[in-house]
Amino acid sequence: MIDFQRVSPGKGSSFVRTRVKNLKTGKVVDTTYKSAESVEFAEVQNKKMQYLFSDGDSCTFMDTVSFDQVSMSKEDIGDNAKYLKEGLEVTVVMHDDQALTIDLPRKINYTVTSTQPAVKGDTASGNVQKDATMENGLLVRVPIFLKEGEEISVNTENGEYVERVN
Repeated sequence: MIDFQRVSPGKGSSFVRTRVKNLKTGKVVDTTYKSAESVEFAEVQNKKMQYLFSDGDSCTFMDTVSFDQVSMSKEDIGDNAKYLKEGLEVTVVMHDDQALTIDLPRKINYTVTSTQPAVKGDTASGNVQKDATMENGLLVRVPIFLKEGEEISVNTENGEYVERVN
């Protein structure tokens, strides 16, 4: 459940408006429940796990406490799969010992592996950006002054450059 609001109109019985997110698909749905209706809750656990590797169309994560490993398909992970890199700590949402999806940190640091060098005079038009490829193959628009080998922070909500990391 993402959000809820209890409404008591002047006429009639009260009801609850909710915004519910499907953990498997990530789809958000608006639903209204009357006061007499009941809802069954599902128990989910959030486990801190480390991304190990990708094997075709599945990704493997390891519990950092018990060292248990869990595999998930890239289809279940969705768009978040492009941000994964070896050793990254993520939160895996589990239900009945089955991994449903992952939650990424808001910002992740990457090393720039390839980008075009800046040319004198490029900055005349103001905020100039160029494409840069990260260590995991992720393509990000970065400021013109960044060079290969530098470490940057990327926002995982929109895929944009945030800052240079020292």
